[in-house]
Amino acid sequence: MAEPPLTTSDPFAALRRATTARVGLGRAGQGLPTAPMLAFQLAHARARDAVHAGLNIRALQDAIGMPSLVIHSAAPDRAAYLQNPELGRRMESEFPAGMHGEHDLVFVIADGLSATAVHAQAPLVLNALAPRLTGWRIAPVVIAQQGRVAIGDPIGEALGARVVVVLIGERPGLSAADSLGAYITWEPRIGRRDSERNCISNIRAPDGLSPDHAAQKIAWLLGEARRLGFTGVELKDRFDGSSDPGRVAQASALADKAMLKGRV
Repeated sequence: MAEPPLTTSDPFAALRRATTARVGLGRAGQGLPTAPMLAFQLAHARARDAVHAGLNIRALQDAIGMPSLVIHSAAPDRAAYLQNPELGRRMESEFPAGMHGEHDLVFVIADGLSATAVHAQAPLVLNALAPRLTGWRIAPVVIAQQGRVAIGDPIGEALGARVVVVLIGERPGLSAADSLGAYITWEPRIGRRDSERNCISNIRAPDGLSPDHAAQKIAWLLGEARRLGFTGVELKDRFDGSSDPGRVAQASALADKAMLKGRV
């Protein structure tokens, strides 16, 4: 009796093409085959490197091509930053006198947990955003070393900005060490809660939300924040990628009216 032929087809091939998740890695005895094991170790090393990497300030300033200034959080070094998150939410010192002004918007770029993500994605997001912000009075970009999301609150308050957008490196995973997050806070001030912010996450090309699409969403949320006077859980992200901002704004206004009517 002839033995059945060995199968060479990969039942997970189609699924693997649709995701960067680790699926159908196979087995070699009680462990993984060599190639998937080495790929896992490489991804782990890249994630660790991203967490401990520092910002290249000069390269970042050249890439964003906008007026900028550099500050440092209250964390004296990377070890303190990782061990005490609160230090990354405070500025090391106050801004020089005269920096406070009538600004509509300030961008803060913080290394967060992945300077790799900041260098790869933040300049692309800002360059895509610039032509969509006609009429906004924009403060110089603030580059915050050893910064966390909430450091945007004292920065925005000190500069007199109506809204702050923090672009920050997200915690690396074993499939993505270069993912950027954007946090938008209306009327930033010390003590703002995370529920008072809007977040756009997983900004990374080519496997996440593209920087151009992220810029569209950020611009839309900024417009809605200015129209409604708030951000956070009550500002629903209804952006659908439409090229007609008037139609989207009209739909948002109708939805807001219905929401407010339901409260009464």
